Amino acid sequence: MIDSATKILVFQALGEGAAFAFSIPIPGPVIGMLLLFLYLLAREHEAERLAVFSTKFLRHMALLFIPAAVGIMQHLDRVADEWLPILAALTISTWVSIAATAVVTRRIDHG
Repeated sequence: MIDSATKILVFQALGEGAAFAFSIPIPGPVIGMLLLFLYLLAREHEAERLAVFSTKFLRHMALLFIPAAVGIMQHLDRVADEWLPILAALTISTWVSIAATAVVTRRIDHG
């Protein structure tokens, strides 16, 4: 289980390093996730090992939202001042995500 956690953290660090070194405007963890995905495509048996750790890790995922909630509470006055653009961004991004998920799901289902 430790080796699975280490692999995930290494890929995140590689993504962070690539984003910093090449000034890529994509978050490092997203790049790391893409690198991990490519790694798993190349080594299919690794997915089974990572699945055990990932399943246990996801059970505690809610704890990772605590820092974001604290950040919102610290900037509550700014959120109150800019609630309309925030609401618009959240609404639009939610609908775009739903639409993208529907398109991808439909394409996967219909080959």
